[in-house]
Amino acid sequence: MKALTRNLMAVLLSVLLFAAVVSAEEIAVLETHFGKIEIGFLADKAPGHVKNFKDLTRKGFYDGTSFHRVIPGFMIQGGDSFSKTEPGNKMKHGMGGPGYSIKAEFNDTKHQRGVLSMARSSDPDSAGSQFFIVVKDSFFLDGKYTAFGKVLSGMDVVDKIVNSPRDRRDNPDTRVEMKIKIINR
Repeated sequence: MKALTRNLMAVLLSVLLFAAVVSAEEIAVLETHFGKIEIGFLADKAPGHVKNFKDLTRKGFYDGTSFHRVIPGFMIQGGDSFSKTEPGNKMKHGMGGPGYSIKAEFNDTKHQRGVLSMARSSDPDSAGSQFFIVVKDSFFLDGKYTAFGKVLSGMDVVDKIVNSPRDRRDNPDTRVEMKIKIINR
C-alpha cells in the first residue's frame, strides 16, 4: 500500500509540475545599455508574427542589431540585419531582414503607447524581422500594421532610447545595440 501511495504521489507531482511548465508565459527580455524591456506576446491576435519573432530570437538573429530609427512622439524601430552586419553603413539601416517575408495579421489591437508591432514596406505582406515599439498613441497605424505584443515593463528604457540624440535620418548618434532572449515568466 505504501508503494502505491508513493507512486500515486509521484505521478500527481509530475502532473502538477508539467502543468506549471506548460502554463508558464513566454515573454521576451530585450537588453540595451539603457536597461531591460520585458515584452508580452499577443499570440491570440498574431500567432504567425509571435512565432516568427520567437524563432528569430532563439536563433540569435536580433543579438547585435540596433535600434536604427527613433522618432520622439512616435516610436523606436529595430531588428534590421544590416545594423548588425554593416553597423557603420547607416544608409542601409532599415533595409535588412531575415531573407523572407510573412503575411500580415492585422487585428483589433490599438497602437497605443507600449505596443509592439511589425515594421514593413508598402506591401502589407513584407514584414520579416524589423519591429517597433510605440511611444505615443498612434491609432493611424491600426489595421495597417500587425500588433503582436505589449511592453510589460521597461517603458522608461524605451523613453530613454527614443530621446537619444539622432541624425537627420532619425538614427541614434550613439548605437543602441540589443540582445533579446525568450524566457518563461
